Amino acid sequence: MLLTLACIQYCSLVSAETNTNTMIFDHTFKSLKIHIEGNEFSPAIIDLYGKDRITVAFDQLVPDVNYLRYALVHCDADWKPSQILDSEYIEGFNEDEIDNYSLSSATFTQFVHYELNVPNEDMRLTLSGNYLLKVYPEGEPENVCLQARFSVVDKKVKVYPEITSRTDVDYNSQHQQISVAIDNRDYRIENPYADLKVVVVQNSRYDIAKMVSHPQRVAGDKIYFEHNPELIFKAGNEFRRFEMVNTRYNGIGIEKYIYNNPFYHVVLKTDEPRSYESYIYDRTQYGKYVIRQSDAYDSNTEADYMYVHFALAMPEIQEGSVYVDGEFTQHNFEPGNLMKYNHNTQCYELDMRLKQGVYNYQYLWKPKNQNKYITETIEGDFYQTINEYQVFVYTRQRTDRYDRLIGYNIIYSGK
Repeated sequence: MLLTLACIQYCSLVSAETNTNTMIFDHTFKSLKIHIEGNEFSPAIIDLYGKDRITVAFDQLVPDVNYLRYALVHCDADWKPSQILDSEYIEGFNEDEIDNYSLSSATFTQFVHYELNVPNEDMRLTLSGNYLLKVYPEGEPENVCLQARFSVVDKKVKVYPEITSRTDVDYNSQHQQISVAIDNRDYRIENPYADLKVVVVQNSRYDIAKMVSHPQRVAGDKIYFEHNPELIFKAGNEFRRFEMVNTRYNGIGIEKYIYNNPFYHVVLKTDEPRSYESYIYDRTQYGKYVIRQSDAYDSNTEADYMYVHFALAMPEIQEGSVYVDGEFTQHNFEPGNLMKYNHNTQCYELDMRLKQGVYNYQYLWKPKNQNKYITETIEGDFYQTINEYQVFVYTRQRTDRYDRLIGYNIIYSGK
C-alpha cells in the first residue's frame, strides 16, 4: 500500500508528553538516526565538557521543505521530564530552527533530508543527564512530529562493568549477567545505598533496560553492584542482516528486486526460526543500521526508498504476536512493525518502506496480555552472543533537583 503526501499526522500533545521513547509520531517522517557526529554506529552519549556533538538526522517524505524547529527536555534517570527550568540546563535559547536540509536527488521517492547537531552556538548544554530532543513545525510546538533520546555525562566516577555467562540462574546457557564496580575516590557520594541509580541497557533496547539502586557492598572507594538478579539478561542471538545498497545486484539477505512502477520492491530471503539451531557467530552492529547507496556521492539524498518484504516461515503461534525489531523501528512495537500470518504461504509477513542501506534486525515474540518482547521463541538465547551493554551511573543527592549522570562505560559480551 503506497503512502501519500497527504498522510495524516496522528501525533498529539498528550502522546508526546506521556511517551519519552525515541519515536516518530508523524509517518511522513522516516529514517531517524541519533549518534555521535561522524560515527553512525555510536551510542548517543557525549561528554559534557568534550568536543563531541550529537547528530540527529531524518527524512520527510514530501516534495518541498517544511520549516521545522526543535527543543530539548531534560529527563531523569527513568526518562521522565526533570522538574527544572530550561535556563538551568541550557545556555542560550531552548528552541532553534533546523536550517540544514537538502532535497532528494534522482530518486523515485521525493523527500527532504534534515540534520542538526547539539550542542551548537545557539544551544549549549550545562548539565549532565538524559535529554529528549523534540522536532515540530514552526509555530506548532504542541505538534511533535518525532523525538530522540541522547545522554550527556559529566565523568566524576570510574565505571568498571564485567560480564559473565556463568550466571546466578544458569551456567553457559541462555543468560548473561552484569556486575558493576564504581570507583568514587574523586567524587563524594554521601550515601551510596540511597543516592545512586545504575542503568544497564542491552543493544539500545530500553524496553529491557535494568535499573538498580542498592549496591551489594561498599569497600573503601569502591561501590559494588554484583550477584544482582536484576542485572541478568536473556542472551538473545546475533542480529540478522540485509544489505540493499544497489539494485544491480542482490546484497546480503536479498532474494530479488522487483520494479513495480513507480517504486522498487525488495524481497528478502525467507527467514526461519533459530531457537532450536546451534549458535553461529556473525559480525553485526548490535541492531543498528546505516543509510548507503553504493554509487552515491551523498547517500543521504541519493539513496532511495523501497518497499522491503519480510517473511518468516514457521507455524502460526497462538496467543501472541511477532514483531520485526531493530534501530530502524526505534525499538518500539507499533502496528508498522507488527507481522501478520499468511496461511497460504505459512509465513509471518511484513512490508516496510525503508531507505537503501545496511540493516540489522531480529524477530521478537510478544505473549498475549504481556508487555514484554522476547528472543527465546524465534531467535533463541545463546550465552555466546555478542551483545552491547551500556552502563549509566546516576546520582541525586540531598540538595539535587535532578539526576546527574556521573559515570558511563560500555562493554561487549564474548570479547
